[in-house]
Amino acid sequence: MTLADRIAIFREHLEEWLRGLYHGMITHPAYEKIEKEAEDAEDEFMLACFPDAFGVPSPVSYYTAELLPYLEREFEAWERRLWDRESLIERKGQQYHF
Repeated sequence: MTLADRIAIFREHLEEWLRGLYHGMITHPAYEKIEKEAEDAEDEFMLACFPDAFGVPSPVSYYTAELLPYLEREFEAWERRLWDRESLIERKGQQYHF
């Protein structure tokens, strides 16, 4: 193995390591935060549309019930996700590392 080959192999390993470092330190936490914010926005929309699913009376439930056929899959996943959470305060507190 020549010196040029060893240098090329070292550069490949170094590039791979630096890519992993960048992903672990910069991009992964950003993706995680973006996903949580998107999930929170979806939760807020669904709760505004279907508050009666959790026992909160709403005068607009008659009109938002028309959205249910279009949001059927999202509604089931949203309801399951909310019932599995321990509390909304815990979820929001994770942002601030309490």
